[in-house]
Amino acid sequence: MKKPLIVIPARYASTRFPGKPLALIHGKPMIQHVYQRCREVCNQVVVATDDDRIASAVKGFGGEYIMTSPDHQSGTDRCAEAVASYASKADFNLVINVQGDEPFVEATQLEKIIACFDDPSCEIATLVAPISSSDVLFNSNKVKVVLSTKNYALYFSRQPIPFQRDVPSGEWLHTASYYLHIGMYAFKPEVLVAVTKLAPSMLEQSEKLEQLRWLENGFSIKTAITQNENTGIDTPDDLARICSMHIS
Repeated sequence: MKKPLIVIPARYASTRFPGKPLALIHGKPMIQHVYQRCREVCNQVVVATDDDRIASAVKGFGGEYIMTSPDHQSGTDRCAEAVASYASKADFNLVINVQGDEPFVEATQLEKIIACFDDPSCEIATLVAPISSSDVLFNSNKVKVVLSTKNYALYFSRQPIPFQRDVPSGEWLHTASYYLHIGMYAFKPEVLVAVTKLAPSMLEQSEKLEQLRWLENGFSIKTAITQNENTGIDTPDDLARICSMHIS
């Protein structure tokens, strides 16, 4: 039986958008939108933060939080510390890392990533979405992934992959399948601990993608396909655009 724990890493410091988790979207802080959407699927949800202001906001709307070190280099590391702290409070055998700037995360997406562990060999799971736009395909800020026939990730890249040698690039979307990586992960708890102990790898440092460290060290990443690309918020301009949209 799968017993998931959802951890939402949320830090106050951000170069492009300080205090982002507390930014208001239709009267509620962003972190509250993420938390409440996660609770639609899982009754074990905790925010992992290094800032008292975020902790206070979470407490204010009745959520759970855990204070973590301000020195973590990634959300995965913050998630691992939270899991270690939370282990004595809850019974779980699956950890889902949902970023605190994803107010549109959907219940169906969480259900899909949990279902990846129906495969007993699954160690890590993530989401991908079909790419239908050249703007996305050739945007280096959008991470692409190549899949095996069993939907395991073979490689992640900021470049469009696969490269089609004999086809003009304007036709690639019509002659091959391309997938966008959706940055949500689920781990077996022991695997989460193991990947956070790995040293940075050559591939990771080249592409600036931490999941390549895991692949390079022999861990497998199963994917589930979603039709929706989540709308993350990286800048105040993104927030202004989001606030013009409906969110429950």
